Amino acid sequence: MKLIEGFRDKDICAALIKQIEKEATGRYRFMEVCGSHTMAIARFGIKSILPENIELVSGPGCPVCVTPQCEIDGIFKLVEQGAVITTFGDMMKVPGSQGQNLQELKSAGADIRIVFSPLDAIKVAKETGKETVFIGIGFETTAPAVAAVALSAKQQGVKNVSVTPYNKTMPEVLGILLDDENLNIQGFVCPGHVTVVTGTSLYTPMAEHGMAAVITGFEPVDVLTSVLEMVRQVNSGKFEVKNMYGRVVSEKGNEKAQNILNTVYEKAGCWWRGIGWIDNSGLAFRPEYKEYDAFHKFGISLEGEKETPGCRCGEVLKGYIKASDCPLFGSACTPESPVGPCMVSSEGACAAVYKYGE
Repeated sequence: MKLIEGFRDKDICAALIKQIEKEATGRYRFMEVCGSHTMAIARFGIKSILPENIELVSGPGCPVCVTPQCEIDGIFKLVEQGAVITTFGDMMKVPGSQGQNLQELKSAGADIRIVFSPLDAIKVAKETGKETVFIGIGFETTAPAVAAVALSAKQQGVKNVSVTPYNKTMPEVLGILLDDENLNIQGFVCPGHVTVVTGTSLYTPMAEHGMAAVITGFEPVDVLTSVLEMVRQVNSGKFEVKNMYGRVVSEKGNEKAQNILNTVYEKAGCWWRGIGWIDNSGLAFRPEYKEYDAFHKFGISLEGEKETPGCRCGEVLKGYIKASDCPLFGSACTPESPVGPCMVSSEGACAAVYKYGE
């Protein structure tokens, strides 16, 4: 099959749905832990074509969404100190605890720039001569590119650039999910993008906990194939890590990207929105790269997790409630006027439901 078109073939999708209907004889609840999967499932209407006895729920897979309020507020402290902020576009409307956002501050005169690569922060730093910060948010997928800012700046001798160390890692939060009896799930649609970097062994604990673990891509055929595989594993009681995204994911992952991460970062605990503090689930700069830690440079400390009153993003991220169960959804909280990050991010569960429906 071609890289995209073949994986949207309606005849193949119809055959997969028919097979799922045939084999899905019980009740099933699976979780995707990747914001791109959340959006793909919503955009292609996957939930609407699955049998009613199969439920797909979204987990903490959107990096912007899991960034806790204290870390979001830390960005505004950098703006107050006059730093030039460089960021991907999906951070522009994420609200601070006082209701402010980067888009409004940019309109008011703050130097905030949307970039397409973390390395663009170095160009901005050179052009302006000012202290420039890149908002480094993401999982293992984007963490190597963010780490490359420090690596490249050090090699070039650029001193006026730094990064917010907000990157998070998957194994620890997956461990939390595996131990959460309230979730009542039987399998995971594992994040394809993360696995490109990490390799497949990341998910071995899932199979050891008696849950299906299927790595897959982001097209309809990918997702439906993964659902069928999870149904089969649940039915048989034989659980394993299945890589169904072999056109992109290898068993060992991207070793060059792993080396960049290990060179610049070391494991550290961090806060997750709705989940709290998780030991060793974040990436902190190693001492030799500490000068590129924005909060170390600006003397800013984070004060722990704070949730926006009324916002139930945390429960959405844990799969406890549907996005539409939040009383603010679609009324007080919309993409135009968001209260929580799940409504802002292009990969957020609330944004997906608002745009495409349940």
